[in-house]
Amino acid sequence: MKNFIEEVTWRGMLHDVMPGTEEHLMEQMRAAYVGIDPTADSLHIGHLVGVMLLKHFQIAGHKPLALVGGATGMIGDPSGKSNERNLLDETTLRHNQDAIKGQLARFLDFTSDAPNAAELVNNYDWMKNFSFLEFIRDVGKHITVNYMMAKDSVKKRLSSESAEGMSFTEFTYQLVQGYDFLHLYREKNCTLQMGGSDQWGNITTGTELVRRIASGKAYALTCPLITKADGTKFGKSEGGNIWLDSARTSPYKFYQYWLNTSDIDAEKYIKIFTFLSKEEIEDLTEKHKEAPHLRLLQKRLAEEITVMVHSAADLDNAIKASNILFGNATADDLKQLDEATFLEVFDGVPQAEIARIEIETGINIVDVLNEKTGFFKSNGEARRALTANSISVNREKVKEDFSLSNKDLINNQFVLLQSGKKNYFVVRVL
Repeated sequence: MKNFIEEVTWRGMLHDVMPGTEEHLMEQMRAAYVGIDPTADSLHIGHLVGVMLLKHFQIAGHKPLALVGGATGMIGDPSGKSNERNLLDETTLRHNQDAIKGQLARFLDFTSDAPNAAELVNNYDWMKNFSFLEFIRDVGKHITVNYMMAKDSVKKRLSSESAEGMSFTEFTYQLVQGYDFLHLYREKNCTLQMGGSDQWGNITTGTELVRRIASGKAYALTCPLITKADGTKFGKSEGGNIWLDSARTSPYKFYQYWLNTSDIDAEKYIKIFTFLSKEEIEDLTEKHKEAPHLRLLQKRLAEEITVMVHSAADLDNAIKASNILFGNATADDLKQLDEATFLEVFDGVPQAEIARIEIETGINIVDVLNEKTGFFKSNGEARRALTANSISVNREKVKEDFSLSNKDLINNQFVLLQSGKKNYFVVRVL
């Protein structure tokens, strides 16, 4: 067995762990689980730390269980929340579960014959036929209200700072999660639950149920909640969550998020979100410190995680898209961009619309720059820029005799105008 605790410790992925966990894991192959509430049909990068924990667990020779919380997703976890979440119906939860499994399969081995192949489990499967009376008799009687009230997640929601208070539904969440651990202990010989540091109270309720009901010994491990050095929330952009689903967050935007991390964050994230070795990371960090302007850490981090979540082809396209604004991209590079990526690269750039029929007959570049788009205020200003050789169409310099036509369209609908190095204008053909 590889030393899992040692691995996650140097990577900065260990916040708290029950005494004896390391020794327990070194004895033989063990099973551990991480819970994911299926509130959407995609994971976002906030879920990735838990997924990486499971992957390191599997690499160390142990068996990872990914628990999709169909039952707990119907309740809503109060931990770290100020409001109760919306409840989902079973059809939506099943759809979300299937989508999430597809994403997890990029990280975890679910299909091999290895004894430590990963499994996906759903707590709805064992909770749906559990009657309320059975639950409060068989589970509820073993945990006191005093014990439940002492949990930080409960105390915060019941404090004077919280105007919402807490429903009985949410109050029972830790019992339901605790029962998950007991069930997996009995059915899958699972002895460890892992999660974010805000989950410690819920996890230890599970270890307590294993002790009191099954007379067993179970363990808890948490990782730190990921933060950014500037105090803003990790995993968020101006457009919201950074999702793993390319339809929600494009590979280009995904790549850019990691590329734009600060030096301090990149040094921390490359340990957590890649599988590079300690020696590789230390060497890369030293080289980065010698020439921080090259952003070696950010580039390697963005490359590794984009390939892991998407593909090498998506990474290649994201780099090409990035080079359009910041590198020496050509007209051919531009024409390879799909519509969504093109619009994301030039988000915020002024735009104008031109009728397709006008493009088909050809429009003189001076008219395009002034009358048709307003990129320049007058024909004279446009001509002076053309004479100075500072106007480009799709990154290629043009003269005053240039005529814009169908052959210049990107994705059969866009034209990129450029004045000098940094002034861009997008023409959309309708």
